[in-house]
Amino acid sequence: MTKKRILITGCNGQLGRALRAEYGDAADFICTDVAAADGCRALDITDIDAVLAAVRAEHPGVLINCAAHTNVDACEQQWDAAYRINAIGARNLAIAATETGAKLIHISTDYVFRGDGKRPYTEFDTPDPVSAYGKTKLAGEQFVRDFARNYFIFRTAWLYGDGKNFVRTMLRLAKTHDTVSVVNDQQGSPTSAAELARVIRHYEPTENYGIFHATCEGDTNWAEFTEVIFKKTGMHTKVIPVTSEQYAVMNPASARRPAYSILDNYMMRLTDGYRMADWERAFDEYILCEKSC
Repeated sequence: MTKKRILITGCNGQLGRALRAEYGDAADFICTDVAAADGCRALDITDIDAVLAAVRAEHPGVLINCAAHTNVDACEQQWDAAYRINAIGARNLAIAATETGAKLIHISTDYVFRGDGKRPYTEFDTPDPVSAYGKTKLAGEQFVRDFARNYFIFRTAWLYGDGKNFVRTMLRLAKTHDTVSVVNDQQGSPTSAAELARVIRHYEPTENYGIFHATCEGDTNWAEFTEVIFKKTGMHTKVIPVTSEQYAVMNPASARRPAYSILDNYMMRLTDGYRMADWERAFDEYILCEKSC
């Protein structure tokens, strides 16, 4: 049986690593990242000629765009770089996918919403981002819709996996601090990269195209999440809950974050009944892997 050829951008990021683990030998991956490393070749997705050349040469059946400028604070100061990566990069991949007949899977974010809601956001709610990161990611979504023919857009939130993430940051701080201050007025759904990779593998062979919210079930806030992290890893560092306003005073360069980031995976339930794991169960799986891998 011929393996499906899948080109991944951002292959050394959390989701890129999770996708390679999820598919294993079931796919023939063309792994790319901004720089060549760990088996990934270099590909600058902001360069339309480079993207077209790579896709024409490899002719993958699927492109999965995991590349992004995800430093939310830095995006406020680096608008041009954020737009090039998050928006123009998505446009270039969409153009290449359409030219070669490939499917495009693009990863987006809860930050496309204002974040002041009182109920979980569905795919039918109107985006209204307040940060540079959110605005550039929304522009990327629009380019995908404009230029790609067969596409999936998965909006996720609070992602963690094999790589730099909130969980590892808190555990690192816990080793040298008796207390950590964490905001308690931002609600969301911690989502494991492994769970998101399973979603992508589930939808990738289908023609159930469109925009989907893809977060683990349930919700919490950052301070409560940190308490769970410490409890499940045997750390005794005390969590000091603070408001976003207090955090901004301590970290004046920080960008505005959504206060309410809960996404409703409505389209998944509506179209085929797919449900992602509860966030605490997914986190248990992640911690088990961290200990054993």
